[in-house]
Amino acid sequence: MNVSIVGTGYVGLVSGVCLAEKGHKVICVDIDQAKVEKINKGIPPIYEPGLSELLRKNIYINLTATTDLRHAVMDTDLSLIAVETPFDGTEIDLKYVKKVAEQIGAVLKEKAGYHLVVVKSTVVPGTTENVVVPILEQASGKKAGEDFGVGMNPEFLKEGEAIFDFMNPDRIVLGGIDERSINILNDLYGAFGNVDKVRTNSRTAELIKYASNSLLALLISFSNEIGNLCAAVGVDVVEAMQGVHFDRRFTPMLPSGERIFPSMLTYLVAGCGFGGSCFPKDVNALIAYGKKMGVPMNLMEAVIAVNTRQPQKMIEMLKKHYPNLKGLKVAVLGMAFKPGTDDIRESPSITVTKILLDENAVVKVYDPIARHEAEKVFGSSVDFQDELRNTIVGVSAILIMTRWQHFHEIPNLLAGRQEQPLVIDGRRMLDKKSVLRYEGIGL
Repeated sequence: MNVSIVGTGYVGLVSGVCLAEKGHKVICVDIDQAKVEKINKGIPPIYEPGLSELLRKNIYINLTATTDLRHAVMDTDLSLIAVETPFDGTEIDLKYVKKVAEQIGAVLKEKAGYHLVVVKSTVVPGTTENVVVPILEQASGKKAGEDFGVGMNPEFLKEGEAIFDFMNPDRIVLGGIDERSINILNDLYGAFGNVDKVRTNSRTAELIKYASNSLLALLISFSNEIGNLCAAVGVDVVEAMQGVHFDRRFTPMLPSGERIFPSMLTYLVAGCGFGGSCFPKDVNALIAYGKKMGVPMNLMEAVIAVNTRQPQKMIEMLKKHYPNLKGLKVAVLGMAFKPGTDDIRESPSITVTKILLDENAVVKVYDPIARHEAEKVFGSSVDFQDELRNTIVGVSAILIMTRWQHFHEIPNLLAGRQEQPLVIDGRRMLDKKSVLRYEGIGL
């Protein structure tokens, strides 16, 4: 199938490269000429494990990039809209979706034959039907469901694991305004084997995405609230949640006696809070949408409230040992909101670092991937380091903010030092007995 994808962010570029790998002919569209040139050279403009290899393999074979949306739509059978939908504090901002829909509609006005337009961006229920369809019809002068189709196909990609998630989906949601639209979407994913596919209308498809992300965010905030209670009553949340995990409804047993540990359990672990481009934005958007619909989302509001307070726990633990942070040398380990990505949006580490700077601490920062993004935020106000070893030299405290695997080296790097820094583990990834001075979330 010939496919055009408008937007080359995490969702758009990963989708394009993976669909190309599956044999489709893909044209990626972006208004940023520099990004387009990088893609056409086989250089991804974002960091995502495995993306570079697949891009180099498929560029100019099954995939190209362009700034020419008209050419892309005219030469393809199906267009995916994968542009950003930021939350503006009141509701999601649909300006990019609206603009692209208008541009695609203008091309459809002069294009002969049937074309399917699919919203892949995360949008609140009713957007595809009540916003995108009217814009397409007005710009094209044609009728949706007759002259062209419209679908909604949400993504379920975890940053840092997006390539694997796309190539090995646990479900594919096929939303559409009619059966023809859904059938074409089904054909697009025909090479994905026997994966479960949900055929539904666009409004339901939109809600499935929000419900999925909100549930995962809820699990994290639940774990963090339990962790805060554990810390107050003298219980270790790691041990408490392990007891929860062993419930067979979470970790079923095979007939052989082997226990299965689903990846969902990673959301039932206490930490310093969630971040990224999805959970905070999507939960807040769902809250705003619920209010608009006259349905208060009290539980989701609590999820955000718990998460907003959680980074402060790192500062509280630090002040137990150092009440005055002025001049205190602190190492902040990890800027990305999670390992495997350079995305620092809504990262708890940003909040914590800003508090440290406001209280005049001397801050050293290390992140193996996200340094360039963090430098855009902090500039020269913090001391960015290239190696973990150097970052933790000469500091009084170490704050672990991201679960990068090589942070497990910290106990060995500190072994034998005469002056042992305080280690505050915001991800509970170290053994609490592995360092001399240890504090951790939920302990």
